Amino acid sequence: MGKFRANLMVCAGSGCVATKSLKVKDAFREELKKRGLEQEIDLILTGCNGFCATGPIVTVYPDNIFYQGIKVEDVPYLVEEHFMKGRPVEKFMYKEPTEKLTIPSMHEIPFFKHQVLRVLRNKGLIDPEQMEEYIARDGYLATAKAVTEMSPEEIIKVIKDSGIRGRGGAGFPTGLKWESCAGVTADRKFMCCNGDEGDPGAFMDRSIMEADPHAVIEGMIIGAKAIGASMGYIYVRAEYPLAVHRLNIAIDAAVEAGFLGKNILDSGFDFDLEVYQGAGAFVCGESTALMYSIEGKRGMPRLTPPRSTESGLWGKPTVLNNVETLAAIPQILLNGAGWFNSLGTEKSAGTKVFSLTGAINNTGLVEVPMGMSIRSILYDIGGGVPGVKRGRKFKAVQMGGPSGGCIPESLIDTPVTFEDIQKTGAIMGSGGMVFMDNTTCMVGMAKFFLEFTAEESCGKCPPCRIGTKIMLDILTDITEGKGKEGDIETLEELSGDIIDGSLCGLGQSAPNPVLTTIKYFRQEYESHIKDNWCKVGICRKLCTFFIDENACKGCGACMRACPSKAIIGEKKKPHRIIQEACIQCKTCFDTCRFKAIIVGPAHYKGDPLALVKK
Repeated sequence: MGKFRANLMVCAGSGCVATKSLKVKDAFREELKKRGLEQEIDLILTGCNGFCATGPIVTVYPDNIFYQGIKVEDVPYLVEEHFMKGRPVEKFMYKEPTEKLTIPSMHEIPFFKHQVLRVLRNKGLIDPEQMEEYIARDGYLATAKAVTEMSPEEIIKVIKDSGIRGRGGAGFPTGLKWESCAGVTADRKFMCCNGDEGDPGAFMDRSIMEADPHAVIEGMIIGAKAIGASMGYIYVRAEYPLAVHRLNIAIDAAVEAGFLGKNILDSGFDFDLEVYQGAGAFVCGESTALMYSIEGKRGMPRLTPPRSTESGLWGKPTVLNNVETLAAIPQILLNGAGWFNSLGTEKSAGTKVFSLTGAINNTGLVEVPMGMSIRSILYDIGGGVPGVKRGRKFKAVQMGGPSGGCIPESLIDTPVTFEDIQKTGAIMGSGGMVFMDNTTCMVGMAKFFLEFTAEESCGKCPPCRIGTKIMLDILTDITEGKGKEGDIETLEELSGDIIDGSLCGLGQSAPNPVLTTIKYFRQEYESHIKDNWCKVGICRKLCTFFIDENACKGCGACMRACPSKAIIGEKKKPHRIIQEACIQCKTCFDTCRFKAIIVGPAHYKGDPLALVKK
């Protein structure tokens, strides 16, 4: 910390930037200057802190105070109280949602307390645009060790012994991939990083590239030395401008310092690196499609073998690793294989980064040991499901994005490992976890993900191009009241054909959300088809809304919220819905605190109270 009395860290990850953290930073700078504190308080912009739900985030060291939701107008008061009077401001601190406890220390907040940071060890602690701060935390020591002290064989042995598997989805052993490429003789080889993170609800790679770009670069340098590559590409989707910006700054700094370019650290090893911006095609997350894209061709997968380690970019041996995988490499080389695999399980070693989104109190980015259960991630770290007092409860979690599957509440104790998640019918994927509560329609959720994969299909092979469209049409019919007997069996049969006949992982995994929702929530499909009833009120054409007179308190909240003025009633007396005016928007259901809104089948004419018993 040097001459400074305190470090004031302002999160500048994409999530906090979106909530105006840069304006908060400017306000702090102005206020510190006004108070004459600019020489005592070091104001630092950091990468993503991880706790995205509470931004803009400000932390103060060495006090270890965590402030959340800071607005520009809060800054003068915070500076006055904390830095002038030495009184940390409780109203800006984190409050535990269930027990209403105020927790000042970041490390005591449950969201952080149960994490083990290895890949994310620098998050919220360094300015990602200042290489010196990365170096101060042992940055590039692993590079120096790899290029000046170790042979390629020695590097590969450490990586193999660590047991690290690719964090991009497939889970292939990283050391074996490197060994395979190193054993191929060629006049040129390439080292590539896959930062084309396209899964809905996933933002792990983006946050790592924004918060710690040098860790990714260092992992690529070590990998390049191991396989004998002289050129590398970081493939990043253009929708990540902040990540691209910081990676380019980091590459320039690494070149100037001698960590990239010719004769790195006087070792005789050469390695150049570029950022390549993708145009946003989901299929370019597939390795061969990504490489075609870098070559300037249309991003479409090709048949394998030969594998990329034998014939990749421009027909040369190429290794492609995920952002998180590469960011872990420097620490493995510095601390040893045993240090890495001391966490996790025998077949799924180390830690894994996940993004938590959806029906969960604490959304954000977390790193946990492999083998932690879904239950622990949801409740110990994620703070559980919001709206418990209103009857909300955990229903399922989607893992692996549109290529993954839904894991139901009955399997909540499943350990998060490659093999255990695969047994459920889902996949680990890159680490996106989308939580759903009992207000989610699983048929609608399957339709949502299939819409995504059908749209993103490159169209090269008919099973994927045509099959996903046919499946989507069937799902659309089911959600619109046009489903028919045999549709479920047709979906299952089509899924098998698409999986068997598709060329790449997109088509081979596209049916997963449909298959898992049929497997675990078949009754919802049957209710949609046989009863014309979406019991959670999501599919508008399959529901009718009523008010339970026995439960209604006459508070008027639903009446005020109804956009079509379809609810009438007197204060403190049961209200009523005029069916002819109702647009099935579900606003009343979401607004009512007394569970008085009943969802019935489409065009239901029977007694609404009979539905309560169902």
